Amino acid sequence: MILDFSVIWDSLPLYFSGVLVTVKLLLISLALGLLAAVPLALMRVSRQPWVNFPAWLYTYVIRGTPMLVQLFLIYYGLAQFESVRESALWPYLSNATFCACLAFAINTSAYTAEILAGSLRATPPGEIEAAKAMGMSRAKLYRRILLPSALRRALPQYSNEVIMMLHTTSLASVVTLVDITGAAKTVNSQFFLPFEAYITAGVFYLILTYILVRLFKLAERRWLAYLAPRKH
Repeated sequence: MILDFSVIWDSLPLYFSGVLVTVKLLLISLALGLLAAVPLALMRVSRQPWVNFPAWLYTYVIRGTPMLVQLFLIYYGLAQFESVRESALWPYLSNATFCACLAFAINTSAYTAEILAGSLRATPPGEIEAAKAMGMSRAKLYRRILLPSALRRALPQYSNEVIMMLHTTSLASVVTLVDITGAAKTVNSQFFLPFEAYITAGVFYLILTYILVRLFKLAERRWLAYLAPRKH
């Protein structure tokens, strides 16, 4: 089998455009997801059932249902309700980019909340005792000690979530967005060369994954250096 590199070369501008769409979806989704995950994580570690239970239910439902189902419910499902179509939100909910970002953000917020909650629970007791000994209030304790420490320790697990979200963005093509996977679909429909189309998409995803892995390695080296074994 011989690959038709001329098709790949001629289609590169479409793929580069798809990369921009993929990166845009990823960054917006991660930013919104992280903003939602922090309060959810704080609720998950609360000892009050009326605080903990709603966050647990949210993360359980979101993590227990497929991302594709969630995307379809938001993009296609909400459109069937007349009240939604007549509401002020309809210009946004009829937009594929908005719906994709919303669905991805909701999904990653649930996973990230559990990652942060686990990291908060793993906080060394000594850090909490030292903060209390200095007379810190509970709000200041979370703001200055617990959350920064938990975010640093969560970096390795969060890096996996970010890479998974990068791959999840490929679902955006099912709601008409031309991301990397959407570009591959377009190339395949034009030239009927699925191997060339999708192997090129795979290479772009591999490159983006490598960049993300390197960035997180640098972040871990900087912010988790204090956890590394000391050399004598």
